[in-house]
Amino acid sequence: MSLVLGIDSSTQSTKALLVDADSGEIVEERRAGHPDATEVDPREWLTALDDAAGPLLSRAQAVAVGGQQHGMVALDDTGTPVRNALLWNDTRSARTAQDLVEELGGPAAAAERTGSVHVASITSAKLRWMKDTEPENAARTHRVVLPHDWLNHHLDAAGGWFTDRGDASGTGYFSPRHNGWDDELQRHALGHDFAVPAIATTPFAAMGETREGGVIAPGTGDNMAAALGLGLTEGDVSLSVGTSGVAAMVSNKVPLDPSGAVNGFADATGRWLPLACTLNASRILDFGCSILAVGYDELSEMAMESAPGANGAVFIPYLDGERTPNRPDATGSFHGLTRSTTRNDMARAIIEGLVCSLADAVGFVEDASGSQANRILLIGGGSKSPAVRALAPAVLGKPIELPVEREYVALGAARQAAWALSGSQEPPAWNVGTTTVLEADHTPHVLEQYRDYRG
Repeated sequence: MSLVLGIDSSTQSTKALLVDADSGEIVEERRAGHPDATEVDPREWLTALDDAAGPLLSRAQAVAVGGQQHGMVALDDTGTPVRNALLWNDTRSARTAQDLVEELGGPAAAAERTGSVHVASITSAKLRWMKDTEPENAARTHRVVLPHDWLNHHLDAAGGWFTDRGDASGTGYFSPRHNGWDDELQRHALGHDFAVPAIATTPFAAMGETREGGVIAPGTGDNMAAALGLGLTEGDVSLSVGTSGVAAMVSNKVPLDPSGAVNGFADATGRWLPLACTLNASRILDFGCSILAVGYDELSEMAMESAPGANGAVFIPYLDGERTPNRPDATGSFHGLTRSTTRNDMARAIIEGLVCSLADAVGFVEDASGSQANRILLIGGGSKSPAVRALAPAVLGKPIELPVEREYVALGAARQAAWALSGSQEPPAWNVGTTTVLEADHTPHVLEQYRDYRG
């Protein structure tokens, strides 16, 4: 049996799956936690990687990393971090994102040049923030890498620096037209040149070797890895309810959305992955449990006791600002409350707010792609909520498929590792299991009243 190791280094933790390269069967799983912050010493991720994946590396013939996108890891000329890494959900770079867009000639020009209209999440906006706010750190920055690139370097016996086009496409200094780095955009962001990782020429390239002798595949961003783990084909949409909410559709054409709602990312197979991301998703459920002083199961039960539309109560769930739509300074808000509003109505409004924000994300991706989704697959920790499962097909007005519960980012990374190990032109055909189809009567008024208040 050939074994491969897939690693998911997410916002909250590192997960490592040891997988049979031929069948995709999971042999062993380990995990380790990350600090809960929007800026983190990237060496914490190395510790978590060693804890979660270290004991499995000697058994793996190949390994790949799926990592949280956009995180700015700025290194000096010795490879030491010049400051804590800024994560995707750190919004202090919102103003500099606007500056970059204006300097590039506006939203349409930014999308054409980089694939995305800059928001606070994008790496180049964080680099400009450092240049403007911490000029000494900016001047010391010799190399900039993403979280998954940083882990690749740690795993590689030779200490190489490499990445893939999927994760690179979320930096703001990648050219979708030329499928490579744009050094002019690098200087535009930070004010001077800096070293970047080599981009793999194929998604199945062998980029390095572990100290244990295993092949290291390019790795990719977490959203690209999830699409690979789910086995998505053109027109399929993954709808992830994790720390962030993500709608991503596999496409054969470069998506360039001048509205800024959709990022024109590359995927991990040589195609494209138009993607809309919200800052708030599963933490909306955490918020509901906190303010109502209940557990997750009771929150769902309470929500289902109320009527569709929560008897007029509407929750806009922009608790940490928002990325889609781009409102970094927004806050969460309740609307339509009266003396007759009940705790059940508030629970329903909170979960409807979450699902409506996800419906917005799916709609943005469909509009940018010019086609309706063939399938929508619901994944992520928040998808375990019975109320989310019940309300998603009702709000979106179409069937939702619920895959077998797995760590799809880590599984996608493992699939890429198996692909690199085989040297085949196509990734291995793994059976990801039978999906459960979720259906419900359409409740269009729920989304309509939500959009009336979110404006």
